[in-house]
Amino acid sequence: MKLKNHNRLWFIVLPKKEANYKSNVKNLGFVSMFTDISSEMIFGILPVFMIDELGLGKGIFGFIEGLGESVGYGSRTFSGALSDKLGRRKQLVFLGYFLSTVAKPLFAISTAWQHVLTVRISDRLGKGIRNSPRDALLSDSVKETQVGRAFGLHRSLDSVGAVVGPLIAFLLIPLLEIREIFWISLIPAIVALVIILFFVKEKRIIPRDATVLSNFREVLRGRFLLFMIVFTVFSLGAFNFSFILLEGMDAGLATALIPIVYVVINIAHAISGYPAGILSDRIGPQRVLLIGFGLFFAVALLGFSSADTWYVAIAMASIFGIYLGVSITSQKTIVSKLASENLRGTAFGIYYLFIGVSFLIANTVFGVLLENFGTQQAYGYSMGMCGVAIFMLLVVSRQKLSKA
Repeated sequence: MKLKNHNRLWFIVLPKKEANYKSNVKNLGFVSMFTDISSEMIFGILPVFMIDELGLGKGIFGFIEGLGESVGYGSRTFSGALSDKLGRRKQLVFLGYFLSTVAKPLFAISTAWQHVLTVRISDRLGKGIRNSPRDALLSDSVKETQVGRAFGLHRSLDSVGAVVGPLIAFLLIPLLEIREIFWISLIPAIVALVIILFFVKEKRIIPRDATVLSNFREVLRGRFLLFMIVFTVFSLGAFNFSFILLEGMDAGLATALIPIVYVVINIAHAISGYPAGILSDRIGPQRVLLIGFGLFFAVALLGFSSADTWYVAIAMASIFGIYLGVSITSQKTIVSKLASENLRGTAFGIYYLFIGVSFLIANTVFGVLLENFGTQQAYGYSMGMCGVAIFMLLVVSRQKLSKA
């Protein structure tokens, strides 16, 4: 089959046996790495900026985090379904990364919580637009027996950026104002856009002529639905990394050291993602996910102990990072294995929708409990939801994964 010259820029239309798309895994990993360098330069110090400089309470802090993430997760539903309908993924991936690149530096001109919320939503909307098509493109680019490794490698490269970003912020804090660091974060984000544009290959799939709703109905049934319920129950109690940073602040760590807590989270995340992917391919992602849930329970248990010391905060950060690498890798592997190739965008979109709504509830509830009732009530809530999810996962994992 001959290629037309213009196809080199955006679309390479070849049967699987004639093209090798494995490089997409590495290149999309580098895209995420540079994007995370940019993002985590900001997010590693954003809690400090919001609490200390803008004077926000923990309740509104949790609401902003939850609403921003839920918007991002909700938009993934639309972009995933659209990529299936078009039979193309790359343009949506680029659009999403571009929107986040433009939005994030605008934290530098924020003076009120409403400004922070607007920027946070814009950034997460960009992430939402790109993530489902990107995850589907990753799945499409490798054999089914290598899906776990693909997501594991992507998570690890993503987390390398999440290590480097806070380290850069840590080094820049003594030299620059926080708002100036927000502007500098634009540089690595631009590098990520260049990689997408020139090195990521489009893998065309058969477009779906059916309506989005009919695609949803085709995906959201059987074992896929059961696993979505499990993920949702767990996510209703799963607080995000920002509360681990607050643990460091409550333990008395200096403001300049808070990015180091975030670095610990992301080092643990980086070293756990790829091994978790390999293990998912070997023993099954359900068993690996069970390990991830157990790790989160251990984090919540440490928080429940109310031991506000720096070493407990570091221990929580370490375990939380491993939990992220293990849990995210195995969940995405499960989604990929339960969906057919031309419905993977829709499947990932549904997955992110379920997680996103739960994320809003979880972080808002956790923040309110923490601020008004104390640490034991907040972490006790998370432990309870995690325990229920573990039981449900054991029940639905008795059969081998198969597409609906």
